[in-house]
Amino acid sequence: MTDSNYSQPAGVVTGEGYQTLVAAGKAGGYALPAVNVTTSSTLNAVMEAAALAKSDVIVQLSNGGAQYYAGKGIQDAFQAKVLGAVAAAEHVHLLAEHYGVCVVMHTDHADRKLIPWVEALLDQGERYFEKTGRPLYSSHMLDLSAEDIDFNLSECERLLKRMSKIGMSLEIELGVTGGEEDGVGVDVDSADNSKLYTQPEDVLRAYKLLSPIGHFSVAASFGNVHGVYKPGNVKLRPEILKDSQALVQKEEGTGSNPLNLVFHGGSGSEKSKISEAVSYGVFKMNIDTDTQFAYSKPVGAFVNEHAKAFQYQIDPDDGTPYKKQYDPRAWTRKAEEGIVQRLQEAYTDLGSMGQSIAKS
Repeated sequence: MTDSNYSQPAGVVTGEGYQTLVAAGKAGGYALPAVNVTTSSTLNAVMEAAALAKSDVIVQLSNGGAQYYAGKGIQDAFQAKVLGAVAAAEHVHLLAEHYGVCVVMHTDHADRKLIPWVEALLDQGERYFEKTGRPLYSSHMLDLSAEDIDFNLSECERLLKRMSKIGMSLEIELGVTGGEEDGVGVDVDSADNSKLYTQPEDVLRAYKLLSPIGHFSVAASFGNVHGVYKPGNVKLRPEILKDSQALVQKEEGTGSNPLNLVFHGGSGSEKSKISEAVSYGVFKMNIDTDTQFAYSKPVGAFVNEHAKAFQYQIDPDDGTPYKKQYDPRAWTRKAEEGIVQRLQEAYTDLGSMGQSIAKS
Protein backbone atom coordinates (compact mmCIF):
# COMPACT_ATOMS: atom_id res chain seq x y z
CA MET A 1 0.00 0.00 0.00
CA THR A 2 1.29 3.45 -0.93
CA ASP A 3 2.26 5.94 1.80
CA SER A 4 -0.83 7.88 2.90
CA ASN A 5 1.08 11.13 2.33
CA TYR A 6 0.46 10.59 -1.37
CA SER A 7 -3.31 10.03 -1.11
CA GLN A 8 -5.55 11.66 -3.70
CA PRO A 9 -9.31 11.53 -4.35
CA ALA A 10 -10.34 8.83 -6.80
CA GLY A 11 -10.94 10.08 -10.33
CA VAL A 12 -8.89 11.90 -12.94
CA VAL A 13 -5.71 13.41 -11.50
CA THR A 14 -4.27 16.62 -12.94
CA GLY A 15 -1.86 19.31 -11.83
CA GLU A 16 -0.48 18.71 -8.35
CA GLY A 17 -2.51 15.50 -8.09
CA TYR A 18 -0.80 14.10 -11.18
CA GLN A 19 2.62 15.16 -9.90
CA THR A 20 1.85 13.43 -6.60
CA LEU A 21 0.96 10.23 -8.46
CA VAL A 22 4.26 10.33 -10.36
CA ALA A 23 6.22 11.00 -7.17
CA ALA A 24 4.47 8.13 -5.37
CA GLY A 25 5.48 5.67 -8.06
CA LYS A 26 9.11 6.74 -8.07
CA ALA A 27 9.30 6.74 -4.28
CA GLY A 28 7.63 3.34 -4.09
CA GLY A 29 9.75 1.82 -6.84
CA TYR A 30 6.86 0.96 -9.14
CA ALA A 31 5.40 2.15 -12.44
CA LEU A 32 1.94 2.25 -13.98
CA PRO A 33 0.75 0.83 -17.29
CA ALA A 34 -0.26 3.41 -19.87
CA VAL A 35 -2.85 1.77 -22.10
CA ASN A 36 -4.05 2.97 -25.50
CA VAL A 37 -7.83 2.90 -25.89
CA THR A 38 -10.04 3.26 -28.95
CA THR A 39 -13.62 2.71 -27.70
CA SER A 40 -15.67 2.99 -24.53
CA SER A 41 -15.37 -0.80 -24.26
CA THR A 42 -11.56 -0.77 -24.18
CA LEU A 43 -11.58 2.28 -21.93
CA ASN A 44 -13.93 0.74 -19.37
CA ALA A 45 -11.90 -2.49 -19.41
CA VAL A 46 -8.75 -0.54 -18.53
CA MET A 47 -10.44 1.14 -15.56
CA GLU A 48 -11.89 -2.20 -14.47
CA ALA A 49 -8.40 -3.71 -14.61
CA ALA A 50 -7.05 -0.95 -12.39
CA ALA A 51 -9.84 -1.43 -9.87
CA LEU A 52 -9.19 -5.19 -9.76
CA ALA A 53 -5.46 -4.60 -9.25
CA LYS A 54 -6.18 -1.93 -6.62
CA SER A 55 -3.84 0.31 -8.53
CA ASP A 56 -3.99 3.43 -10.66
CA VAL A 57 -3.73 3.68 -14.42
CA ILE A 58 -2.82 5.91 -17.34
CA VAL A 59 -5.37 6.03 -20.16
CA GLN A 60 -4.05 7.34 -23.44
CA LEU A 61 -5.30 8.00 -26.95
CA SER A 62 -3.33 8.27 -30.16
CA ASN A 63 -4.66 10.50 -32.90
CA GLY A 64 -6.06 7.46 -34.69
CA GLY A 65 -7.56 6.09 -31.51
CA ALA A 66 -9.26 9.42 -30.86
CA GLN A 67 -10.64 9.50 -34.40
CA TYR A 68 -12.01 5.98 -34.02
CA TYR A 69 -13.56 6.89 -30.66
CA ALA A 70 -15.52 9.69 -32.35
CA GLY A 71 -16.68 7.33 -35.09
CA LYS A 72 -15.40 6.71 -38.58
CA GLY A 73 -18.58 8.23 -39.98
CA ILE A 74 -17.34 11.78 -39.26
CA GLN A 75 -15.97 12.97 -42.58
CA ASP A 76 -13.63 15.64 -41.22
CA ALA A 77 -10.77 13.50 -39.89
CA PHE A 78 -9.11 16.32 -37.96
CA GLN A 79 -12.36 17.27 -36.27
CA ALA A 80 -12.94 13.62 -35.37
CA LYS A 81 -9.48 13.37 -33.78
CA VAL A 82 -10.26 16.36 -31.58
CA LEU A 83 -13.84 15.42 -30.72
CA GLY A 84 -12.94 11.81 -30.02
CA ALA A 85 -10.20 12.83 -27.61
CA VAL A 86 -12.59 15.23 -25.85
CA ALA A 87 -15.36 12.61 -25.65
CA ALA A 88 -13.03 9.99 -24.18
CA ALA A 89 -11.72 12.42 -21.58
CA GLU A 90 -15.22 13.49 -20.54
CA HIS A 91 -16.19 9.81 -20.30
CA VAL A 92 -13.34 9.20 -17.85
CA HIS A 93 -14.00 12.37 -15.86
CA LEU A 94 -17.57 11.13 -15.34
CA LEU A 95 -16.81 7.51 -14.45
CA ALA A 96 -13.28 7.19 -13.02
CA GLU A 97 -14.13 7.99 -9.41
CA HIS A 98 -16.73 5.22 -9.42
CA TYR A 99 -13.99 2.69 -10.17
CA GLY A 100 -12.26 3.85 -6.98
CA VAL A 101 -8.85 4.55 -8.54
CA CYS A 102 -6.84 7.48 -9.85
CA VAL A 103 -6.70 7.83 -13.62
CA VAL A 104 -4.30 9.88 -15.73
CA MET A 105 -5.64 11.14 -19.07
CA HIS A 106 -2.91 11.41 -21.70
CA THR A 107 -2.53 11.72 -25.46
CA ASP A 108 0.10 9.58 -27.14
CA HIS A 109 2.61 10.30 -29.94
CA ALA A 110 2.11 13.59 -31.76
CA ASP A 111 4.78 14.31 -34.35
CA ARG A 112 5.30 17.55 -36.27
CA LYS A 113 2.22 17.16 -38.47
CA LEU A 114 0.07 16.57 -35.36
CA ILE A 115 1.10 19.69 -33.45
CA PRO A 116 -2.19 21.36 -34.59
CA TRP A 117 -4.07 18.44 -32.98
CA VAL A 118 -2.36 19.05 -29.66
CA GLU A 119 -3.01 22.79 -29.94
CA ALA A 120 -6.70 22.15 -30.66
CA LEU A 121 -6.89 19.93 -27.60
CA LEU A 122 -5.26 22.67 -25.56
CA ASP A 123 -7.99 25.03 -26.78
CA GLN A 124 -10.51 22.53 -25.43
CA GLY A 125 -8.52 22.05 -22.23
CA GLU A 126 -8.35 25.78 -21.54
CA ARG A 127 -12.11 26.12 -21.95
CA TYR A 128 -12.63 23.14 -19.64
CA PHE A 129 -10.25 24.73 -17.10
CA GLU A 130 -12.24 27.97 -17.15
CA LYS A 131 -15.39 26.02 -16.26
CA THR A 132 -14.03 23.48 -13.78
CA GLY A 133 -10.68 24.71 -12.49
CA ARG A 134 -8.84 21.71 -13.91
CA PRO A 135 -7.68 20.69 -17.39
CA LEU A 136 -9.39 18.11 -19.55
CA TYR A 137 -6.18 16.09 -19.89
CA SER A 138 -3.45 15.45 -17.35
CA SER A 139 -0.74 15.55 -20.02
CA HIS A 140 -0.04 15.55 -23.74
CA MET A 141 2.90 14.09 -25.63
CA LEU A 142 4.99 15.76 -28.30
CA ASP A 143 7.09 13.27 -30.23
CA LEU A 144 9.48 15.39 -32.27
CA SER A 145 12.31 12.91 -32.00
CA ALA A 146 12.57 12.66 -35.80
CA GLU A 147 13.25 16.41 -36.00
CA ASP A 148 16.36 18.43 -35.26
CA ILE A 149 16.82 18.63 -31.51
CA ASP A 150 16.71 22.45 -31.60
CA PHE A 151 13.23 22.36 -33.14
CA ASN A 152 12.19 19.52 -30.83
CA LEU A 153 13.09 21.40 -27.67
CA SER A 154 11.92 24.83 -28.82
CA GLU A 155 8.44 23.47 -29.61
CA CYS A 156 8.35 21.60 -26.31
CA GLU A 157 9.30 24.82 -24.54
CA ARG A 158 6.61 26.80 -26.38
CA LEU A 159 3.81 24.38 -25.62
CA LEU A 160 4.86 23.65 -22.03
CA LYS A 161 4.60 27.36 -21.28
CA ARG A 162 0.98 27.21 -22.37
CA MET A 163 0.23 23.89 -20.66
CA SER A 164 1.75 24.80 -17.31
CA LYS A 165 -0.73 27.65 -16.93
CA ILE A 166 -3.56 25.13 -16.57
CA GLY A 167 -1.66 22.53 -14.56
CA MET A 168 -0.76 20.17 -17.38
CA SER A 169 2.37 18.10 -17.88
CA LEU A 170 4.24 17.47 -21.13
CA GLU A 171 5.81 14.22 -22.27
CA ILE A 172 8.68 14.63 -24.73
CA GLU A 173 10.69 12.08 -26.69
CA LEU A 174 14.46 12.11 -27.11
CA GLY A 175 15.85 9.40 -29.33
CA VAL A 176 13.70 7.31 -31.65
CA THR A 177 11.47 4.50 -30.42
CA GLY A 178 11.52 1.95 -33.23
CA GLY A 179 8.34 0.66 -34.84
CA GLU A 180 5.18 2.54 -35.72
CA GLU A 181 2.27 3.85 -33.64
CA ASP A 182 -0.74 5.08 -35.61
CA GLY A 183 1.31 6.58 -38.40
CA VAL A 184 4.02 8.00 -36.14
CA GLY A 185 7.42 6.34 -36.01
CA VAL A 186 9.99 4.47 -38.07
CA ASP A 187 10.43 0.82 -38.97
CA VAL A 188 12.78 -0.85 -36.50
CA ASP A 189 14.88 -2.35 -39.28
CA SER A 190 15.42 0.97 -41.07
CA ALA A 191 16.03 3.17 -38.03
CA ASP A 192 19.48 4.66 -37.48
CA ASN A 193 20.72 2.42 -34.67
CA SER A 194 22.39 5.31 -32.85
CA LYS A 195 19.05 7.13 -32.64
CA LEU A 196 17.46 4.14 -30.88
CA TYR A 197 19.53 5.11 -27.84
CA THR A 198 19.01 8.50 -26.20
CA GLN A 199 22.11 10.56 -25.46
CA PRO A 200 22.32 11.67 -21.80
CA GLU A 201 23.66 15.06 -22.90
CA ASP A 202 20.42 15.71 -24.80
CA VAL A 203 18.41 14.79 -21.73
CA LEU A 204 20.43 17.22 -19.61
CA ARG A 205 19.80 19.97 -22.16
CA ALA A 206 16.06 19.29 -22.03
CA TYR A 207 16.08 19.32 -18.23
CA LYS A 208 17.85 22.68 -18.09
CA LEU A 209 15.38 24.20 -20.54
CA LEU A 210 12.08 22.74 -19.37
CA SER A 211 12.30 22.21 -15.62
CA PRO A 212 12.04 25.96 -14.81
CA ILE A 213 8.84 26.13 -16.89
CA GLY A 214 6.74 23.25 -15.65
CA HIS A 215 6.29 19.53 -15.12
CA PHE A 216 7.51 17.21 -17.87
CA SER A 217 8.53 13.63 -18.49
CA VAL A 218 10.97 12.08 -20.94
CA ALA A 219 10.38 9.11 -23.20
CA ALA A 220 14.02 8.13 -23.51
CA SER A 221 14.97 5.49 -26.05
CA PHE A 222 17.07 2.58 -24.89
CA GLY A 223 16.48 0.19 -27.76
CA ASN A 224 12.75 -0.15 -27.13
CA VAL A 225 10.29 -0.51 -30.01
CA HIS A 226 6.57 -0.41 -30.66
CA GLY A 227 5.05 -3.79 -31.37
CA VAL A 228 6.28 -7.31 -30.70
CA TYR A 229 9.32 -8.63 -32.54
CA LYS A 230 11.05 -12.00 -32.60
CA PRO A 231 13.73 -12.51 -29.91
CA GLY A 232 17.07 -10.96 -30.79
CA ASN A 233 15.69 -8.11 -32.89
CA VAL A 234 15.42 -5.75 -29.95
CA LYS A 235 18.36 -5.07 -27.61
CA LEU A 236 17.19 -3.16 -24.55
CA ARG A 237 19.82 -1.18 -22.66
CA PRO A 238 18.13 0.30 -19.56
CA GLU A 239 21.51 1.45 -18.27
CA ILE A 240 21.12 4.42 -20.65
CA LEU A 241 18.34 5.64 -18.34
CA LYS A 242 20.67 5.31 -15.36
CA ASP A 243 23.34 7.34 -17.17
CA SER A 244 20.89 10.14 -17.95
CA GLN A 245 19.71 10.29 -14.35
CA ALA A 246 23.29 10.35 -13.06
CA LEU A 247 24.33 13.17 -15.42
CA VAL A 248 21.40 15.42 -14.47
CA GLN A 249 21.91 14.69 -10.78
CA LYS A 250 25.60 15.57 -11.03
CA GLU A 251 25.25 18.70 -13.17
CA GLU A 252 22.13 20.11 -11.50
CA GLY A 253 22.77 19.02 -7.91
CA THR A 254 19.46 17.19 -7.58
CA GLY A 255 18.45 14.16 -5.58
CA SER A 256 18.53 10.69 -7.10
CA ASN A 257 16.47 9.93 -10.22
CA PRO A 258 15.42 13.55 -10.90
CA LEU A 259 13.95 12.69 -14.29
CA ASN A 260 10.42 11.37 -14.76
CA LEU A 261 11.01 8.65 -17.35
CA VAL A 262 8.65 6.84 -19.69
CA PHE A 263 9.12 3.38 -21.22
CA HIS A 264 7.59 3.22 -24.70
CA GLY A 265 7.01 -0.07 -26.48
CA GLY A 266 6.52 -2.18 -23.36
CA SER A 267 4.71 -5.02 -25.14
CA GLY A 268 6.81 -8.17 -25.33
CA SER A 269 9.66 -6.78 -23.23
CA GLU A 270 11.72 -8.98 -20.93
CA LYS A 271 10.46 -8.79 -17.37
CA SER A 272 13.97 -8.31 -15.98
CA LYS A 273 14.49 -5.30 -18.27
CA ILE A 274 11.17 -3.83 -17.15
CA SER A 275 12.20 -4.11 -13.48
CA GLU A 276 15.60 -2.58 -14.22
CA ALA A 277 14.04 0.35 -16.10
CA VAL A 278 11.64 1.01 -13.21
CA SER A 279 14.58 1.11 -10.78
CA TYR A 280 16.05 3.96 -12.84
CA GLY A 281 13.00 6.20 -12.45
CA VAL A 282 10.51 4.95 -15.04
CA PHE A 283 7.01 5.69 -13.71
CA LYS A 284 5.02 4.88 -16.88
CA MET A 285 5.20 1.99 -19.34
CA ASN A 286 3.19 2.08 -22.55
CA ILE A 287 1.36 -1.09 -23.52
CA ASP A 288 -0.78 -1.34 -26.64
CA THR A 289 0.12 -4.30 -28.85
CA ASP A 290 -0.33 -6.83 -26.05
CA THR A 291 -3.66 -5.38 -24.93
CA GLN A 292 -4.93 -5.29 -28.51
CA PHE A 293 -4.22 -9.01 -28.78
CA ALA A 294 -5.67 -9.67 -25.32
CA TYR A 295 -8.89 -7.95 -26.42
CA SER A 296 -9.13 -9.75 -29.76
CA LYS A 297 -8.09 -13.30 -28.89
CA PRO A 298 -11.16 -14.12 -26.73
CA VAL A 299 -13.43 -12.82 -29.48
CA GLY A 300 -11.90 -15.25 -31.96
CA ALA A 301 -12.31 -18.09 -29.50
CA PHE A 302 -15.95 -17.13 -28.83
CA VAL A 303 -16.76 -16.97 -32.54
CA ASN A 304 -15.13 -20.36 -33.13
CA GLU A 305 -17.07 -21.85 -30.22
CA HIS A 306 -20.40 -20.43 -31.46
CA ALA A 307 -19.74 -20.46 -35.19
CA LYS A 308 -23.38 -20.95 -36.22
CA ALA A 309 -24.47 -17.91 -34.21
CA PHE A 310 -22.38 -15.72 -36.48
CA GLN A 311 -23.92 -17.22 -39.63
CA TYR A 312 -27.57 -17.59 -38.65
CA GLN A 313 -29.95 -15.82 -36.30
CA ILE A 314 -31.84 -19.11 -35.93
CA ASP A 315 -30.30 -22.56 -36.42
CA PRO A 316 -31.48 -23.80 -39.85
CA ASP A 317 -31.57 -27.38 -38.63
CA ASP A 318 -33.29 -27.32 -35.24
CA GLY A 319 -34.62 -23.73 -34.91
CA THR A 320 -32.42 -22.75 -31.95
CA PRO A 321 -32.27 -18.94 -31.57
CA TYR A 322 -28.75 -17.53 -31.26
CA LYS A 323 -29.47 -14.02 -30.03
CA LYS A 324 -27.65 -14.54 -26.72
CA GLN A 325 -24.50 -15.51 -28.60
CA TYR A 326 -24.40 -12.81 -31.28
CA ASP A 327 -25.51 -10.02 -28.94
CA PRO A 328 -22.42 -7.72 -29.02
CA ARG A 329 -22.47 -7.57 -25.23
CA ALA A 330 -21.67 -11.29 -25.09
CA TRP A 331 -18.48 -11.24 -27.13
CA THR A 332 -17.27 -7.73 -26.28
CA ARG A 333 -17.45 -8.72 -22.62
CA LYS A 334 -15.08 -11.59 -23.36
CA ALA A 335 -12.78 -9.06 -25.03
CA GLU A 336 -12.91 -6.73 -22.02
CA GLU A 337 -12.07 -9.62 -19.70
CA GLY A 338 -9.03 -10.30 -21.88
CA ILE A 339 -7.68 -6.80 -21.29
CA VAL A 340 -8.47 -6.97 -17.58
CA GLN A 341 -6.47 -10.18 -17.17
CA ARG A 342 -3.52 -9.05 -19.32
CA LEU A 343 -3.17 -5.88 -17.27
CA GLN A 344 -2.95 -7.87 -14.03
CA GLU A 345 0.26 -9.30 -15.49
CA ALA A 346 1.46 -5.79 -16.36
CA TYR A 347 0.77 -4.51 -12.84
CA THR A 348 2.74 -7.44 -11.41
CA ASP A 349 5.67 -6.78 -13.76
CA LEU A 350 5.68 -3.08 -12.86
CA GLY A 351 5.41 -3.67 -9.10
CA SER A 352 2.22 -1.63 -8.81
CA MET A 353 -0.29 -4.24 -7.63
CA GLY A 354 -2.19 -2.81 -4.65
CA GLN A 355 -0.46 0.57 -4.93
CA SER A 356 -3.39 2.89 -5.64
CA ILE A 357 -3.06 6.30 -4.04
CA ALA A 358 -6.84 6.81 -4.22
CA LYS A 359 -8.36 7.57 -0.83
CA SER A 360 -10.42 4.64 0.40
